[in-house]
Amino acid sequence: MQITDSYELFIKLKQKKLLDNSPRYWWPNSHSFEVVIGAILTQNTKWENVVKSLDNLKSNLLLLENNNQSLQNFATADIGLIASCIVASGFYNQKSKRLLQLAQNILQDFGDFDTFVGEVSREWLLNQKGIGFESADSILNYACNRDVMVVDKYTQKLVASIGFEFEHYEDLREWCECGIRENIQKLSYEYEDLSMVFARFHGKIVEFSKRKMQL
Repeated sequence: MQITDSYELFIKLKQKKLLDNSPRYWWPNSHSFEVVIGAILTQNTKWENVVKSLDNLKSNLLLLENNNQSLQNFATADIGLIASCIVASGFYNQKSKRLLQLAQNILQDFGDFDTFVGEVSREWLLNQKGIGFESADSILNYACNRDVMVVDKYTQKLVASIGFEFEHYEDLREWCECGIRENIQKLSYEYEDLSMVFARFHGKIVEFSKRKMQL
């Protein structure tokens, strides 16, 4: 059967049970300040390296279960400590500066993490140093529970393989979101909200691509 839209692609991937052993929103500890940090750390490295960095940040009390306290601790941390914790993720000097500045800007503009989640805009995120479309959408979806689909190189390659090629990130994201939005009623019985569908859709694409599977 030829796949004609993103909903059909979602169903095809869903049949492969790619996320059976994954968290509900795929990204570990979703809806937390940890996701904001992870979205920057994961740039140009493997997720396994990000996990090492996150564990180090937790060991040094820069990431806690309390998101507001994590933000406070991170925003006032010594940059050398942050850098030493995230060596495994690569580009640690650059990333530590960007993470510290991001935490400070969140605290300055929103006051706490909960307000940030409710009020942050995509435009604000894209104005932060080191945050591009993919990182911004990852934060919006996985940290802030927004109805936004994250797309990446895996998405572009998979969608191209079924005959849909897009030059620009925004066009690819729109294609992925459109088919889901038009068919959300068919999925509402199984998923809590649209943001969860988008979260798991992106997760399915990543897991499918990493395993080098075939549709």
